[in-house]
Amino acid sequence: MENSHVFISVVHYPAVNKDKKWVVTSFTTLDFHDVARPARTYELGGYFIVQPLEAQQFVISEQIKYWTEGFGSKFNPRRSEAAKLVRLVSSITEAIEKIKEETGKTPKLIATSAKKYPQTVSYKEMSEIIRKRNNTYLILLGTGWGMPEELVQSCDYILEPILGAGDYNHLSVRNASAIILDRLFSPNR
Repeated sequence: MENSHVFISVVHYPAVNKDKKWVVTSFTTLDFHDVARPARTYELGGYFIVQPLEAQQFVISEQIKYWTEGFGSKFNPRRSEAAKLVRLVSSITEAIEKIKEETGKTPKLIATSAKKYPQTVSYKEMSEIIRKRNNTYLILLGTGWGMPEELVQSCDYILEPILGAGDYNHLSVRNASAIILDRLFSPNR
């Protein structure tokens, strides 16, 4: 796969609420396919769902089984192909360890945010860095009201925000993932 050294994750913890308090957000079934399919389209190495709550993990595990082994795998083999990229982990640290086990390299972390930070990089810059294939990378997508600033600032890179035509800036993680992957990996960039 062309971009097997790059992984993406939807982070349900740590996330923040509108009061900037740390929370765990809920998994939505739409995120399963609507992130997995662009991850497969752009040939990423995997898609991690970071969810520490056992009840949520059960739902996610059942969905993974349904689409990779169950009726869904036969009903829609194309979706099954994308679902095979999905991995469930309890923490970002666990995702990092799994990538390290698989590739032999600790991934560089790429944060996404609706805010601009002093160390923000453009999609063009990040795309050029990724294309060199010197490292593995894990793109972190926040949920809720985003990831805690401490987490974002601790990452190796922070992608520039996706800006719309006006001041409204509240994309779903599904929409943001597709836009981000297209900007980083599209041959039309």
